[in-house]
Amino acid sequence: MDQAARTGQETPTEQIENVVLGGGEAGKYVAWTLAQQGRPVLVVERGLIGGSCPNIACLPSKNVIRTAQVAHLARNAADYGISTGTVSVDMAGVRQRKREMVQGMVDIHERRFAAPNIEFLLADGRLVGPRMVEARLPGGATRRVQAARLFLNLGTHASVLDIPGMAEAAPLTHVEALELGELPEHLIVLGGGYVGTELAQAFRRLGNRVTILEYGQQLLGREDPDVAEAVLELLEAEGTDVVLDAETRAVAGRSGESVRLDVQTAEGARTVEGTHLLVAAGRTPNTEGIGLSAAGIELDERGYVKVDEQLRTTAPGVWALGECAGSPQFTHAAFDDFRIVRHNVLNDGEDNEPRSTEGRLMPYCAFIDPQLARVGLDERTAAQQGVAVRVARTPMSTVLRARAIGETRGFMKMLIAEDSDAILGFTMLGADAGEVVAVVQVAMLGGLPYTALRDAILTHPTMAEGLTVLLADVPARAGTL
Repeated sequence: MDQAARTGQETPTEQIENVVLGGGEAGKYVAWTLAQQGRPVLVVERGLIGGSCPNIACLPSKNVIRTAQVAHLARNAADYGISTGTVSVDMAGVRQRKREMVQGMVDIHERRFAAPNIEFLLADGRLVGPRMVEARLPGGATRRVQAARLFLNLGTHASVLDIPGMAEAAPLTHVEALELGELPEHLIVLGGGYVGTELAQAFRRLGNRVTILEYGQQLLGREDPDVAEAVLELLEAEGTDVVLDAETRAVAGRSGESVRLDVQTAEGARTVEGTHLLVAAGRTPNTEGIGLSAAGIELDERGYVKVDEQLRTTAPGVWALGECAGSPQFTHAAFDDFRIVRHNVLNDGEDNEPRSTEGRLMPYCAFIDPQLARVGLDERTAAQQGVAVRVARTPMSTVLRARAIGETRGFMKMLIAEDSDAILGFTMLGADAGEVVAVVQVAMLGGLPYTALRDAILTHPTMAEGLTVLLADVPARAGTL
């Protein structure tokens, strides 16, 4: 109990110009920018210094995925003319490597938050009135702050499905999965999206049995069917059992010991048994129980903070950034949210034209191996929108770099406008796809026709050079020879 509560007095209210509730990607950059401008800012963060990306999500998962790739290469070293003998995985060592990387990132963030003009609080924050934040410190003390401007960067958390027996099973989310110190004997992954496929492949490569149960009729439900089918083939070729069109009806047991899932599939009912259960079935915004309604901040029908194209909430002087505002669930999207607010609110724009979230060209990347990357339209979306396109496609086996390093799995495809040479979208399943997609994205941002990439002199032998192969035989425009 804090001093004010013990004496029966009301917690005094402090006045501060800027408060950031949540210190994730967008929030921390807002705070650092304000501090550099000499403007005082208070950051209230529940517990992850730097946010989820460097602590429990993007970076630690890619760290473990890299370790799994090394294990996979070592087991297949004979393909490269190298003898390694028996390969074993020390999960405690895998975890320690990840923890050391995370601690290094936390140290960097602590130094940046120690800058002048920033006060950083590790505390549970909630709103108790318009732009009024109450922060409960670990020792029980409470601080109440009235902000002139409030920036919400609340984030999301992994959804745990409401299925009979699920809560009692205490399933893993990506957070707990990345902290395992022993290799699961049989990991069941509930969900075949980006997180599910990334971690399923990683754990399979680390050496355990893996089963994916996907509710939809394909993996990666937002991708084109040919992409999903290719990813399915990749995972199955490495020994992952994938069950599509699978509805989990009930869960029994406890993850880490023994779990049993009753599943309904197109072929009928079946039981799937394993030792560990990982739920990777989407995200839930962290908007409940923190007093948003008391501050006049409305939510949309999905529970995300309602914002306009400039990320302004329904309350004056309050902005929401990142995943809690319904932005794409990527760190790079949250960073762009920060840039929008910086330009429009923090007076750092190059001109008076406001920036907005409308029309953003957002890249996507799943860090399976080989990587899957996409930007702009895909074929299914183009068809849904009635956009006429020409499609260029080539297997990665036609890319000389892929042949040189023995990574010929996958393909590239580009969507080009039917009535012009405009690039409308690009998808690549192949080694270094996340790097190649940036080349196409920059061309799209610059309004370049596909012929600019086709005729460019690209370094040989690189994966990006494959774009010249992809675009060598683009179908002619309708009505032309």
